[in-house]
Amino acid sequence: MTTLDVPSGRAARIATPAPDDPRLARLSLNQRTVAGWSLREAIDGSVSAGLGAIGVWREPVAQVGLETAARWLRDSGLRVSSLCRGGFFTAPDPADRRAAHDENLRAIEEAAALGAPTLVLVPGGLPVGSRDLAGARARATEAVSLLAPVARQHGVVLGIEPMNPLFAADRGVVSTLAQALDMAELFCADEVGVVVDTFHLWWEPDVAAQLARAGAGKRIVSYQISDWITPLPADALLSRGMMGDGHIDFAAFTRAVSVAGYAGDVEVEIFNAEVWAAAGSEVVATMARRYCDLVQPWL
Repeated sequence: MTTLDVPSGRAARIATPAPDDPRLARLSLNQRTVAGWSLREAIDGSVSAGLGAIGVWREPVAQVGLETAARWLRDSGLRVSSLCRGGFFTAPDPADRRAAHDENLRAIEEAAALGAPTLVLVPGGLPVGSRDLAGARARATEAVSLLAPVARQHGVVLGIEPMNPLFAADRGVVSTLAQALDMAELFCADEVGVVVDTFHLWWEPDVAAQLARAGAGKRIVSYQISDWITPLPADALLSRGMMGDGHIDFAAFTRAVSVAGYAGDVEVEIFNAEVWAAAGSEVVATMARRYCDLVQPWL
């Protein structure tokens, strides 16, 4: 259960930080956390709260137009921590793979125009009727190989996002940070990196060692946070919780990310029906409190 009005534990004793609080400098609002807000509202809400950055999604950008979105973001003074999303590489049909490639080329161009250093890649799940995980992963690797030089030309790093095995069948055949690094390390670090998301990776048995490996290779291009809550809702995609409402040890995880050398933005990405139903300003205030209590001290 995600509770915004009466947070539990230590988070209940933390006041909402003021907009000029320096602790907020690296905090980024991923747009999906406030799904009811338009791009304009998300930008204004982030600025009003004193956040340093925002993670944007392609669909809200398309609604207002790339040129307008880029101008709004530049004028806001916010950094763009990432653009979501590219990927979905695993179709067996060559025509479908060509279409995905073309769509990802457009996403790279959009990331460059918006000033996003990272394009988040969701690898894609198993094709309908397939049980060939190895083949799907191989197609994802091939697709990234075609995109990597283009991304480099545009100054954008492709961020492979490993996803919890819960989503291997329909969304992400790359399930562990180790697998994502195996793929990323086939390319230069200024072309392909990895997205470290607590929701997807908190369970991985050797995640601290893999974070150290990622840090040594300068592969961490995004740190995204949300909590793992139980019981899971009927729609597992909406099972992310606000930090502090679930089971993740954010202090230990964040320390490992920091020791690995990551010094970029920390992006809160929450898919949760209760969070989406709450007022956006309330969500951002709660997010800032929980971040300052549970995450920022260990950066």
